[in-house]
Amino acid sequence: MGGGDIMQRRTFIKNSALSMATLPLGGLISLSPNAEASSEKTILQQTQKTLADSIHTIKKVPSVCLNCSTVCGINILVDDNKILGVEGNPLDPNSQGKLCAKAHGGVSAVSYPERIVYPLKRVGKRGEGLWQRITMEEAYDTIAKRIKKNLDAGEPEKVALHFGRNKMGDITNRFMNAIGSPVILNHRGLCSSNKRAANYTTIGDTSWETIDAKECKYFLNFGSNFFETHQGGLPLLKRFVEAKNNGAKLITFDVRLSNTAGRSDEWFAPFPSSEGAVALAMAHVIVQKKVYDKTFIEEWTNMSLKELDTFLKPYTAQYAAKVSGLAAKDIERIALEFASAAPACAAFTNRGSQAHQNGLNNDRAVIMLNALVGSIGQKGGYAYGGSKNKGHKSFPLPKPIPPKPKFTTDLEDPRLYPLANKWQKMRVSHLAFDKLINTKQKLDVYLSYTISAPQTWPEGPTVAVEALKDENVIGFHACSDVVYSEMAHYADLILPDATYFERYTIEGRNAYELIPYFALRQPAVQSPYDCENFADTLIKIAKRLGSPVAKYFEFDSYEAFIKLRLSTLPKREGLSGFEYMKKYGVWVEDKKKNYNSYNMALSPKKLQNSFVKEGIVYNKKGKAIGIMHNGVAKKGFKTPSKKFEIYSSTIESTAKSLQIEDDGLPHFEMPQSLKEILDNELVLTTFKWNVHTQARTGPQKYLSEIIHDNPIWINTQTAKKLNIKNGDMIEITSYRPKSGFRASSQNEVVASMEIKAFVTQGIHPQVLAISNSVGMGFGGRIPKAKNGSKRNNLSFPSYEDLDLRGNIWWDTSQGGTGNGVNPNSLIPINPAPLVGMQAWNDTICTIRKI
Repeated sequence: MGGGDIMQRRTFIKNSALSMATLPLGGLISLSPNAEASSEKTILQQTQKTLADSIHTIKKVPSVCLNCSTVCGINILVDDNKILGVEGNPLDPNSQGKLCAKAHGGVSAVSYPERIVYPLKRVGKRGEGLWQRITMEEAYDTIAKRIKKNLDAGEPEKVALHFGRNKMGDITNRFMNAIGSPVILNHRGLCSSNKRAANYTTIGDTSWETIDAKECKYFLNFGSNFFETHQGGLPLLKRFVEAKNNGAKLITFDVRLSNTAGRSDEWFAPFPSSEGAVALAMAHVIVQKKVYDKTFIEEWTNMSLKELDTFLKPYTAQYAAKVSGLAAKDIERIALEFASAAPACAAFTNRGSQAHQNGLNNDRAVIMLNALVGSIGQKGGYAYGGSKNKGHKSFPLPKPIPPKPKFTTDLEDPRLYPLANKWQKMRVSHLAFDKLINTKQKLDVYLSYTISAPQTWPEGPTVAVEALKDENVIGFHACSDVVYSEMAHYADLILPDATYFERYTIEGRNAYELIPYFALRQPAVQSPYDCENFADTLIKIAKRLGSPVAKYFEFDSYEAFIKLRLSTLPKREGLSGFEYMKKYGVWVEDKKKNYNSYNMALSPKKLQNSFVKEGIVYNKKGKAIGIMHNGVAKKGFKTPSKKFEIYSSTIESTAKSLQIEDDGLPHFEMPQSLKEILDNELVLTTFKWNVHTQARTGPQKYLSEIIHDNPIWINTQTAKKLNIKNGDMIEITSYRPKSGFRASSQNEVVASMEIKAFVTQGIHPQVLAISNSVGMGFGGRIPKAKNGSKRNNLSFPSYEDLDLRGNIWWDTSQGGTGNGVNPNSLIPINPAPLVGMQAWNDTICTIRKI
């Protein structure tokens, strides 16, 4: 089977098991999920050198992990262009040489036997799984011609780029700006946009708090599982352990007994979405008992104590107890304990509180607790200190810089969710597929990168798949991926991606030492065969598009682009900034810890040609840069008032523009579906494990060996009422919400699913929980939990891993539990008001024993 010849379909299907080992250019292959195993002989995996064998030849390449968003510094151990393992980079100020299981497990992605290593072009129907191997040159040309057709027609908005954890926004944004398309889609609305918006509306300086955990004495945790999955979790956990050894206390509110909840001093399981009521009741106690920081409230917040007292009056501990199911005396006690630890205390949040329709105000209420006791920006408190700015100011973008498009579309900037893109481009991308199906907006070119919408999106297995299959909705889909994912299955062209061990990125997170830093991800080994960093792919496509796009890409590679960005760094140890970063992997600024930054006096340089109006300091361009405080120009907060904002004029005016009643205060209002829940109904929630990150970790064998199944958690009392025992099969049926997007008051069914029960006392009686990241139908034998010979040898020629032949002990054919289920077909698309964050934890459902 060679050249460009297309075989007759009957002959093709008969021979579809042809391996990539012998697949010549132009050859055809079937990669459908149920294709028969290859009959080709393969060379079994040879035992690699051990660290002991390589002790004299091994080299360490400093880089950054990307198996989750915490991005810990790593040293990659390499011998003869093979990765033997990783260890923590002790120079990383966040992780300080510590790593989690995901960091170690990620190594297997590089040599995964079923990794895609050649570009493939669809030759059958979309989703049929029939492919032809092509060259990368043909792939570049195909994509460039398709894009240019839309540019020539004056319709750049018909070209979209959709990514997950991109980390190369400098080049992806440059590419989309250069072609004039605003349609950039991401995944932030699925992840953390309510939490980020809450920080922006109150503090303004940060989208993500940086608790000064090592010095903290009292951790008040609303829905964060930082022992396992919190963004920045490992650095936080390391410092929490040190604080705990010094007597710190951890209180956790979570509907499920997570590993964080189980290791807390006290765990409380409130009714879902009631976290805001609990926080407001604690605020009520703090104000009534006068255990607040009067100076901070009067000088640095935009509400007086009298106004606070009026606002908080309805939110008594008794009210919160009724809403949450917790005891009023516990709410009162914890509020007083929290205040007594100030300023070395922090109330913080994550998915448990924010992934609701009322998540924005839940998180605003929690953050407000820190302001009331004066822990904002203090030692041991609710601090904020970002990584070194990775934007244009710190690392100049090579000129010329393409201008941003002067228009937007409802796909990436939905008018019903105006706060989604106010502070940063958080988008509401989980609406995109539904919009493409049900509105006039269509895409002619859809570029997907590090995204697996069918697996990880709400209604992904249904709505996302429907859109991806329909050529009238998406005219052409090019997917860059490491494995044959479900996203790749519905593409027209597959680009073999580089792993994070094989590419460059400027990287960083919020700095847990409160001193700015950044890190460099760099290649430790060469990418195999045709695998290529997607950034380099975009550069080559841009050059093919000609004028005016090509003039913004006058560099040969993404490595050259990174060198240019780091060129303004001062020399260290006689090395240029780029060479220093390649040697050490991390750059830490020579600055003091970022405590109390809002109270810092503005420098004479910043005050030059400035003026003051109504207490706000403006620069000569009219931009607010500070606030007058006791006669001195101070930095203040990056909010409109330059103070910590309990009341938000931004929220009030935005809500008013949508005809939503909102006075700008963090009131508590339970989502309609949860407020009207019936006796026979339960609330479905989802959660993450410490060894998985969305869909990316499914093919990584050591991580999937640890967690590969996901029975549904059900409370012991609830199970007893329904005569359900541990291990029983049950049917779960989910329903659309009663308010918000596609609301239904008629119990409209979203989906039903059969799943095994896990009966436990470690969950709220009215709550069910299913973990995500498993239940995959694509990606190879590991995520599918199917032993056997390599199907189609779609990866390294003649390469195989013995473990995948018969050591997947959780394969059902060997008596194992299998690979679990994908719960996201049960979860309705449910964006929260104003921001658009997906309300993962508001799904109403019913269950019955089968």
